[in-house]
Amino acid sequence: MIFEKYHALGNDYLVYDPRKVDHSFTPEETIRICHRNFGLGSDGILVGPLPTENADFGLRILNPDGSEAEKSGNGLRIFARYLWDSKLVGGNPFRVDTLGGVVTCEVSHDASLISVEMGQVSFHSERIPVSIPGNPREVINESIALSDTTLQYYGATIGNPHCVVPMDQISETLARKYGPELENHSNFPNRTNVQFLKVLDRNRIKIEIWERGAGYTLASGSSSSAAGAVARKMGACDADITVEMPGGEIQLRIDDEFNVLMKGPATRVGQMILDSECLHSF
Repeated sequence: MIFEKYHALGNDYLVYDPRKVDHSFTPEETIRICHRNFGLGSDGILVGPLPTENADFGLRILNPDGSEAEKSGNGLRIFARYLWDSKLVGGNPFRVDTLGGVVTCEVSHDASLISVEMGQVSFHSERIPVSIPGNPREVINESIALSDTTLQYYGATIGNPHCVVPMDQISETLARKYGPELENHSNFPNRTNVQFLKVLDRNRIKIEIWERGAGYTLASGSSSSAAGAVARKMGACDADITVEMPGGEIQLRIDDEFNVLMKGPATRVGQMILDSECLHSF
């Protein structure tokens, strides 16, 4: 079983092309393949290109806990780079169909920069979804009670759910401490991605990320998009935003309707071959 490995600012994925050998991964197989010690090691598996009537290419995104993600900005950039490396796309825009909607991608002439039109961010509780008391509404600066503290957060979706927590100081320690509890909080019936957000100036933010189904993550495109949109919703940032993450930076342009254009790199690591023994030993 052959995989192509890429990373996007340290967020790594294995690309599995079903046109070569079609295989439906069970959750148990996905967990084993993504395991850093017992498998090939990755933050998820991208299965594609798949046939679709809605776009040029279809894509499934498998999380390392065996669940399936609706959308991943870094995953989309990696998939776009794989399509470019495979000579399935050139310099023209193309569309990719995900569970979280259809997005438009474009690879630069030297593949150093990949653009993804991530779609429109919504803050509405029914769309995210978020379970909150009272009538359905935008989830803006709401309180959420945790085991030893109460935080203020914004809910957002860009095809997948996000909980953005603006703070004066953020850290990996903070993300690892409260990320799991927020991910699995009863407010989020489908669980949620979590971003701890610090606004640096009108055009720059910094985030620490706890990703649903993956855990602490060095970088995330959808998390960047959600956090950037929240910074705009707060009135703290303008349309052009640079997002700082432990793995590197992503560039965003967010219009007044909260449509997000994301730009960032994707790097090829190499080809990996999985022996069947790996899947038969658990």
